Amino acid sequence: MPDYDKPSSTEDEYFAREEIEKKRKLALQQQTETEAKQKEALKQLHYMKCPKCGFDLHTITKGKLELDTCFNCHGLWLDAGEMERLLQGEGSDAPGTVMKSVLGIFRRK
Repeated sequence: MPDYDKPSSTEDEYFAREEIEKKRKLALQQQTETEAKQKEALKQLHYMKCPKCGFDLHTITKGKLELDTCFNCHGLWLDAGEMERLLQGEGSDAPGTVMKSVLGIFRRK
């Protein structure tokens, strides 16, 4: 008389693999959630802080541009694309003359 209550070894292996896969997916999900929480905490800690001295940055408007400046160390920080917009003259009446002259100092001759 066959014993139907005992699963085969291949069936045991299948369920063991399924259990391992569930645990792996759970670990990946927990890792993703932890990384998201850490990223948000870092953003809250460093958002609108001066990279040089750590004081708060303040937004000033120059024409259509919004520039971030630190009143403590007098640093001026640009977001992505703002340098190109300054060079095109969006922040002043004369198209890019001030920024071109400032950048001319740093160009190689």
